[in-house]
Amino acid sequence: MPNLWTKTRTTLEMIKWEHSIFALPFALTAALLAAHGLPTLRTLFWILVAMVSARSCAMAFNRWADSDLDAANPRTKMRAIPAGLLSRGFVFGFTLLTGLIFLAACAALNRLTLYLSPIVLVVLLGYSYLKRITQLSHFGLGLALGLAPAAAWIAVRGSLDARILVLAAAVTLWAGGFDVLYSCQDYEHDRQAGLHSIPQSFGLIAAFWTARLMHLAMLALLVWFAQLFEFHLAGWLGIAAVALLLAYEHALVSPRDLRRLNAAFFTMNGVIATVFFAFVAADLFLRS
Repeated sequence: MPNLWTKTRTTLEMIKWEHSIFALPFALTAALLAAHGLPTLRTLFWILVAMVSARSCAMAFNRWADSDLDAANPRTKMRAIPAGLLSRGFVFGFTLLTGLIFLAACAALNRLTLYLSPIVLVVLLGYSYLKRITQLSHFGLGLALGLAPAAAWIAVRGSLDARILVLAAAVTLWAGGFDVLYSCQDYEHDRQAGLHSIPQSFGLIAAFWTARLMHLAMLALLVWFAQLFEFHLAGWLGIAAVALLLAYEHALVSPRDLRRLNAAFFTMNGVIATVFFAFVAADLFLRS
């Protein structure tokens, strides 16, 4: 048991499970809007279980699928599998377990979430292979996070409202844009390994401009989203705060200086998602 606990703890560290917060606030935003307030505690619990297990499953599978690539990359060669801290078999078992937990959570929510859950898993796990075939793989990661608001809406309502797809598209561009920036770290390795990405295909300067345009488009979609759901002052202030935080993130890094990329990617993205949720939640409750 101590050995199992050590391996499990190492796995959680490897997948950075605490970064589940990236998409979770957007899912909770959709849940609040779908319920016109607070959903039931039962629904919130199973949404949380589904979100954390889905991301854990996807990240573990990514580390399993990329273990050989990680071993050849100076930036990632000390990850748990190439460093010998975990076996591929153990990580694959963890992937299966978290995948089953995700399916169980979807079944506990409603029939439609259960029916759609295999499609979600295909998107989440398929992302790991996209960079082997297309430089547009960033949009695959973006979609994996962008599904969260639509999935949460379905979890609450048992049906889909087309308006929530605007938030899903915004999250897709937000996450995809930062994946473009994050992949700049592996520019040289990707070229040598024959992997595809926007930085590898078009260069670092083009990658930065692509990410900026994606984030500007994300803000435009948030404005549209606010109009569709008739945001009041607090909601609009939330979008303004997201715009300022995005500008700050982009100021942290440049094509010539990637040293603060981890701070921009991990810390600030969690702040952006949480701030947006807080302002939208305040907007809803001030109206009620």
